[in-house]
Amino acid sequence: MKFMKIGSKPDSIKTDGNNVRYVENELASDITINVDGSRFCLHKFPLLSKSACLQKLLSSTDKNNADEVDISGIPGGPTAFETCAKFCYGMTVTLSAYNVVATRCAAEYLGMHETAEKGNLIYKIDVFLNSSLFRSWKDSIIVLQTTKTFSPLSEDLKLVSLCIDAIASKACVNVSHVEWSYTYNRKKLAEENNGADQVRAREVPHDWWVEDLCELEIEFYKRVIMNIKSKGVLGGEVIGEALKAYGYRRLSGFNKGVMEQGDLVKHKTVIETLVWLLPSEKDSVSCGFLLKLLKAATMLNSGETVKEQLVRRIGQQLEQASVAELLIKSHQESETSLYDVDLVKKIVVEFMARDQNSEIEVEDDDEGFEVQEVKKFPGILSEASKLMVVKLIDGYLTEIAKDPNLPASKFIDLAESVSSISRPAHDGLYRAIDMYLKEHAGITKGEKKRMCKLMDCRKLSVEACMHAVQNDRLPLRVVVQVLFFEQVRASASSGSSTPDFPKGIRELRSCGTYGSSRSVPTVMEDEWDAVATEEEMRALKSEIAALKLQEESGRKSTDKAAVTAISRVKSLIMSRKMFGKKLQGKGGGGEKNNGGGGSDSSESLGSVTEEGAKTATPSRNLTRKVSVS
Repeated sequence: MKFMKIGSKPDSIKTDGNNVRYVENELASDITINVDGSRFCLHKFPLLSKSACLQKLLSSTDKNNADEVDISGIPGGPTAFETCAKFCYGMTVTLSAYNVVATRCAAEYLGMHETAEKGNLIYKIDVFLNSSLFRSWKDSIIVLQTTKTFSPLSEDLKLVSLCIDAIASKACVNVSHVEWSYTYNRKKLAEENNGADQVRAREVPHDWWVEDLCELEIEFYKRVIMNIKSKGVLGGEVIGEALKAYGYRRLSGFNKGVMEQGDLVKHKTVIETLVWLLPSEKDSVSCGFLLKLLKAATMLNSGETVKEQLVRRIGQQLEQASVAELLIKSHQESETSLYDVDLVKKIVVEFMARDQNSEIEVEDDDEGFEVQEVKKFPGILSEASKLMVVKLIDGYLTEIAKDPNLPASKFIDLAESVSSISRPAHDGLYRAIDMYLKEHAGITKGEKKRMCKLMDCRKLSVEACMHAVQNDRLPLRVVVQVLFFEQVRASASSGSSTPDFPKGIRELRSCGTYGSSRSVPTVMEDEWDAVATEEEMRALKSEIAALKLQEESGRKSTDKAAVTAISRVKSLIMSRKMFGKKLQGKGGGGEKNNGGGGSDSSESLGSVTEEGAKTATPSRNLTRKVSVS
């Protein structure tokens, strides 16, 4: 730290312990100056020669025959006035970054300009600031921090702007001119712990300054970063690193995605300022940092403009996010869901919008009016980015599916927002759907049907297929569809041709495909949308086991086994249909829901009554759990 000494006489100002200060010499004091409860017994001549303000005050007191004046409004109080008084007496005064602003403002109040006397205090302080303190990185920061106490006078004297410009200029200097004595306390490399010589030899990073600026209050920090950006020397990544460091330092719990108790108003100001300062360059800040800002903005109830800007920025680099970072808890009183799914959907929509860019051209028509024409160009999203995002959303759907209060409509809408992206495999989507069905047994039949439409059974892996055909939470339509396509794949991999199924089996397969417009008179739609019973699942399991055994032994006779499996299912469903009609004829409409196969799929699994289980098919097996690897 740099300092300056002014004057050569020893300090002879004493105090008597009662807030009375006086100059110890042979001459009696002839003026008393009151400053915020402290009394200074001084002499007129040294003060009058250097202070225009005191000249004016003393001239007015002479008219009233008084020798006492009050200057309680002086910046810096008694301490700053004592420094100015010592200068007037020629006593030694030491100025540093900590007291220079207070002394400068007090000197301004006392009118210690060159017009009063050459080489006055204000001139000496300005020389010290420009030649020493503003050339020092640390001292410039300290001086800027002390100016807040003396605002707005420090602003009027341009001390704040001079400090900010000095700091910004230092931050933009070429790193080859930066000495390693500057603070750099963030993650040290392994080689830095081996010896001081290696630390000094290591190249100075471009963001060497970001830790020191974290000491500034948000108002000063904003102005410094704006000044740095205006110089156009540092890239967006360096600015982004500075914003990230400031957020972690000034916001408690920010790194963990939570906001600890404190001055929430100040925290909100910090978040909104950091968002406003974000560089325009893409990837200048990480997607994880942007999502942390969005979480904080949601918790602190920031304005919609802040959230929209973050959503837009996150959507530009969504492929960099992780599932944990997307789990933004809902803080709306009207929202019962655990997570803010709507906010994530907005991010996904923003990401998908990048696949179709628009450009507005303004032209003048024949009458001189401006006409806007929107032209669309091919998207800029790479296939790799799309696949990363769709995998991300599948994982996110799996996590939010565990929320018992999540409506099926929100789950489906989010899944549909990325449906235009062609997934190479649907295992992740199947896992999410299965998790939702597991946690929401009361889902309606229509919602379950719409949800299962999202999945393409032809893109399930062998492991997922083996799990699906044993999954008692899926509609029977899906189970048979999985079985059919798995057999087609097995035939193709073994080199044999696709089996020529009988007409009845082809009808069964077409009915098992969602979205088919053909009607199948032999099987009712409701039967296919219902959940498979235990007997039907046992039949499918046995046939699948046979298929797997034959595949392991050389993939022989798999076509015949697949036909047998599907025929077995068809016969079971037909018998259940006929049995249900008999029950309907005997007991009327009041008992038609007791049959296991004809129960509404909106009921939870195993909700069939014991009486119904005896008269119809066996109840669902609730204890069976098969996990997808």
